[in-house]
Amino acid sequence: MVNFGERLRALRQAKGLTQQQLALQLGLSKSIVSSYENGFRYPSYEVLIKMASVFSTTTDSLLGVGHRALLDISGLPERDQQILTALVERLKGLADDYTHNR
Repeated sequence: MVNFGERLRALRQAKGLTQQQLALQLGLSKSIVSSYENGFRYPSYEVLIKMASVFSTTTDSLLGVGHRALLDISGLPERDQQILTALVERLKGLADDYTHNR
């Protein structure tokens, strides 16, 4: 099961952001983003909502609520996981664009 920190890291990397860049977008320090990714801290509701906006997703998705992995990629090398995560995010964006333009 993927935890919040792992999910956050994967989303950040898929979007091509450094911890510092994400921190700036959220109005936080890099060390706080790092502590989220490493499971030492959890964001407030306000920060969680900002994260959802940055990643164009829902807070439920960030928290793994109702999340059911259809494909387990945990055994793949990290770079392959990043590529697949980025591809899925891109496909979600295309699907959203298609839905909004209909």
